[in-house]
Amino acid sequence: MPAKYIFVTGGVVSSIGKGISVASIGRILKSRGLSVSVIKLDPYLNVDPGTMSPYQHGEVFVTVDGGETDLDLGHYERFIDVELTRSSNLTAGEVYLELISKERRGDFLGGTIQAVPHVTNVIKQRVIKLGEDTNVDVVVVEVGGTVGDIEGLPFLEAIRQVRNDVGRDNVFYVHLTLLPYLAAARELKTKPTQHSVKELRAIGIQPDAILCRSDFDVPDGIREKISSFCDVPTEAVIPLTTVENVYEVPLILEDAGLGDIMMDALHLTGKPRDMGDWASMVSRMKDLRDTVSIALVGKYVEYPDSYLSVREALRHAGLLHDRAVEIQWVHSEDVEKYGPDALLGTANGIVVPGGFGPRGVEGMVETARYARERQVPYLGLCLGMQVMVVEWARNVLGLKDANSSEIDPSTPHPVIHIMPDQRSVTTMGGTMRLGSYLCRPVENTLTMAAYQENDVSERHRHRFELNNSYREALENSGLIMSGLSPDGALVESGEVKGHPYMLGVQFHPEFQSRPNRPHPLFGGFIAAAKLALREGEQQPLPL
Repeated sequence: MPAKYIFVTGGVVSSIGKGISVASIGRILKSRGLSVSVIKLDPYLNVDPGTMSPYQHGEVFVTVDGGETDLDLGHYERFIDVELTRSSNLTAGEVYLELISKERRGDFLGGTIQAVPHVTNVIKQRVIKLGEDTNVDVVVVEVGGTVGDIEGLPFLEAIRQVRNDVGRDNVFYVHLTLLPYLAAARELKTKPTQHSVKELRAIGIQPDAILCRSDFDVPDGIREKISSFCDVPTEAVIPLTTVENVYEVPLILEDAGLGDIMMDALHLTGKPRDMGDWASMVSRMKDLRDTVSIALVGKYVEYPDSYLSVREALRHAGLLHDRAVEIQWVHSEDVEKYGPDALLGTANGIVVPGGFGPRGVEGMVETARYARERQVPYLGLCLGMQVMVVEWARNVLGLKDANSSEIDPSTPHPVIHIMPDQRSVTTMGGTMRLGSYLCRPVENTLTMAAYQENDVSERHRHRFELNNSYREALENSGLIMSGLSPDGALVESGEVKGHPYMLGVQFHPEFQSRPNRPHPLFGGFIAAAKLALREGEQQPLPL
């Protein structure tokens, strides 16, 4: 049977939770026995998010096939527990690049290329093709930006046309809107919702359901007012109040009846609603009493969404060990200014995540030294592994000027160097070592203890790698190469011999962590961290 399509748009204000709403809709449908895929449509002109600053759009999420995508794909994967591909993210830049490339080849025979039908056709084809290629029951589509944005108009026109192309009974429109609270009047205002729906209807899209984001409870009278002005049944006007735990959102939407509304409108058949396992997980998250403090030392910590998947992976691992994870956001440049002793003394564990460029790297190197000397559990991700190697080379091997050639191209000891197949690359965007590659854990290591498998697949995003010229010296001095590529040519993970938990990996395990299935490396890290005694703490006395 052809796929059904659910389109989610946003009104007036961005960053109100379309990604979480889409992920939650996917979770609801999957809990009813349906297969789901998701696509994010981004109206900006960048060809892909991989070249964009983390300060602009947060982390770059990497798919199994090497797509550099929007961070919302991380939400989709975590909530729905699916593995998506690069086909699940489409930008306006991609659309225009495809059209211009075809025009340059002469595919249009000199004809005029227009927003309608050419741009809209590319968008429609990508959306419909995803449903055909994945053979799922439902494709959930998030339209980035807000209704009324000029750049988003071709995307809205495309999703309007889809309803006619695949049949009106096969399409469902969800509109997410903000209900601002006016303190002076002590009331929620519905005008932004009314105006954004008016914009949608002017385009030719009538929402089938409206999700109302609010920091306050939404009275029935407000719902009825929105229903009347926006021509949506009252039961399909669904409040979505702010929650501390985003994993509650699928439960809220299901309890409000959204699942039944979508199933009925799309004539879908599946299992009765059953969110028991998810509800149990959320309940456990709420009941966590003990905490573990983790210092995340990065260069983009002013914008925590830059490390969204790391934050969630820590949270998942904390749940595994019945601990609420308290993250200390530590800027690596502050470590350079004030020293690690001033900033890391209360942390039970330290994470150094990925990143690019020289800014703040020396602070990360000092962080690795501190963790090694003070026996603090340490998990290094990509760049976090590389700085661990640099620190070891300098302070254990005695190679005082050791560095990564990315950070210091003239270093006499490039213990981290550019990968051979990356040396000729001159373009940015999609040209790094990207996507899933096999890693073989070495026996009797923390890595093997975590995975308990001979071959594991992890996602990568890097150009630089441990320099094999220094490999023997590093190993002989106590830095264990604990995970290798199948041919043994690349070091995928390293760990410090005799340390409670000091592990660095060249890949990004955070992308594969799930709330109900934490990543084993993060699980091992939190297990070690919860045993670490730090400044001001006291061991519990036996009762």
